Amino acid sequence: MNIKKKIIILGTGGTSLDILDLILELDYQCIGFLDDDKNKWGKSINGLKILGALSEAPNYKDSYFVNGIGSPTSFLQKEKIIKDTGLSLERFITLIHPSASISETASLGSGVVIFQNVVISSNTKIGNHVVVLPNSVISHDDKIGDYTILASAVCLSGMVRIGKLCYLGMGSLVKGNVSIADESLIGMGSVVLDNIEKRSVYVGNPAKFLRSN
Repeated sequence: MNIKKKIIILGTGGTSLDILDLILELDYQCIGFLDDDKNKWGKSINGLKILGALSEAPNYKDSYFVNGIGSPTSFLQKEKIIKDTGLSLERFITLIHPSASISETASLGSGVVIFQNVVISSNTKIGNHVVVLPNSVISHDDKIGDYTILASAVCLSGMVRIGKLCYLGMGSLVKGNVSIADESLIGMGSVVLDNIEKRSVYVGNPAKFLRSN
């Protein structure tokens, strides 16, 4: 008998609910959510229970985990949130939607989530706990650091370097051979033509410095 992997989702926001749909489509078993908002404990979302706080994750020894926490306002906390669970990297599952196209020469870390119609081209390297939302394109030889989030319809040209703990907003575009340093935020619809320094917020077409992050 084929036993389904049990998965718990960290967080209860919109991305977590989209991850739930992905888990069910992949025919895994989601047993619930963990969230630090105590007002949600014991309640249900989309038919699944909010089991308790994130700190309770190690108690579920037969389950795998996936992180759904991370938005333009919270993405810088993503690394700390995951580390505070006390879970080892091996406890996090990588989820890939069947419609995604991923090169055989691409390398994906643990805890990665790849949504619908994503294209990941040759010789790309994607770190741990990276989330790529629907219809994004990651071109050849790109590198994406741990904990980074690409919103829907982001397009990276070839040889792009994205650092750790970055957030690229919906529909943003990055020119080839450009680097975006750690902990930076790129606004939705922005066109990045030049290198971005660490902890910077850039917006517009072409993208211009707005403030330090």
